Amino acid sequence: MRMYDIISKKKHGKSLSREEIQFWVNGYTRGDIPDYQISALMMAICFQGMDETETLDLTLAMRDSGEVLDLSGIHGTKVDKHSTGGVGDKTSLILGPMVASLGIPVAKMSGRGLGHTGGTIDKLECFPGFSTALSKEKFCQNVNQIKIAIMGQTGSLAPADKKLYALRDVTATVDQLSLIASSIMSKKLAANADAIVLDVKTGNGAFMKKEEDAFALAREMVQIGKNAGKQMAAVVTDMDQPLGRAVGNSLEVKEAVLALNGLGPSDLMEVVYALGKEMVLAAGRAETPEEARALLEQTIKTKAALDKFAEFVEVQSGDKRFVYQPELLPVGKIQLQVLNNEEGFISRIYAEEIGLASLVLGGGRITKESEIDLSVGILLNKKRGDRVNPGDVLATIYANDMERAKDAYGKIVCAFQIQKEPAENISMIKGVVR
Repeated sequence: MRMYDIISKKKHGKSLSREEIQFWVNGYTRGDIPDYQISALMMAICFQGMDETETLDLTLAMRDSGEVLDLSGIHGTKVDKHSTGGVGDKTSLILGPMVASLGIPVAKMSGRGLGHTGGTIDKLECFPGFSTALSKEKFCQNVNQIKIAIMGQTGSLAPADKKLYALRDVTATVDQLSLIASSIMSKKLAANADAIVLDVKTGNGAFMKKEEDAFALAREMVQIGKNAGKQMAAVVTDMDQPLGRAVGNSLEVKEAVLALNGLGPSDLMEVVYALGKEMVLAAGRAETPEEARALLEQTIKTKAALDKFAEFVEVQSGDKRFVYQPELLPVGKIQLQVLNNEEGFISRIYAEEIGLASLVLGGGRITKESEIDLSVGILLNKKRGDRVNPGDVLATIYANDMERAKDAYGKIVCAFQIQKEPAENISMIKGVVR
């Protein structure tokens, strides 16, 4: 088998066999096939596409390029949730404890933030001592014991994807549907939960800016998971404004704790319940979406989810006092209010600009080696649909450096779009793909 022939075959629009896909994925992972040949193949795929069988074979080849977690020691239907990335997205911090408090095993592998989107692990490290460096044995033990564990992604999971993505990123071959879907799903299949619920973001702050593209990606990923024997659902959600009011690690943790106390912003909770219903249904804990929603609401009313969050933090070596006393969480020393200068209604808050403002403050990473400041961020005092007058506070910046705060101020002012007429009500949930 020659790489030249595989490139030529795809260039002419023909489907690659499973053996051919395994050949180049394994060869590239080992370092036997050079970058320039894989670059040529990636470009050919961008122009010619991949069919359903090819996409599944590529996903499985990348999954099998490294370790596949053995979760057979965990009792019950294991559920996982994955977001394609957004601004202010702290849903995992709320959802995990809610679902786990219903006795459903939540076995989740999470990553750190990069660029303008945040990472679950960074947020959890706001709790002093918290660790996601769990052994596989401890991970399974925690899920069996308290029904939830979150561990960091290891380099041994889907190494082919990591290597391929780095190459695609510098060869303008990132935005091909099958390549995007297989990249995400190879890691989720390697994490090996029984049921996977996907939160596919769409809008200004999302990877998929257009709604139709988000649905296409959702369908592609659900089909891959289904063909791989997993229970799948994808919820397409709005990211044309930040989710909730808090952006930045410790601020988002505080908002998650508020949500677990029944005080979560309506847009955030709309997404939480939509995803949670799919997780509960997949686990067989409810028969209808209405029943699933009622069960989830009860975990908030009884504080069962809040107590589960505290238990989860403690089991993973964190200080659970911060769950019950969120005022202990770190916060930037400088507070700067962003003031409005026109009358009207907020029609849009460009999420990407807010995310970049948080990045400027030090709340995100420009490279994987960057150190982040957990205490900085932005609190949105106004959201889409709100009426505003000159002098109203649009947002509050929490910073530790005044120059950075001023830079962020400029981005935040530009992020708010204001119109004379009331803004139409936009649903956070665009649809569900099962």
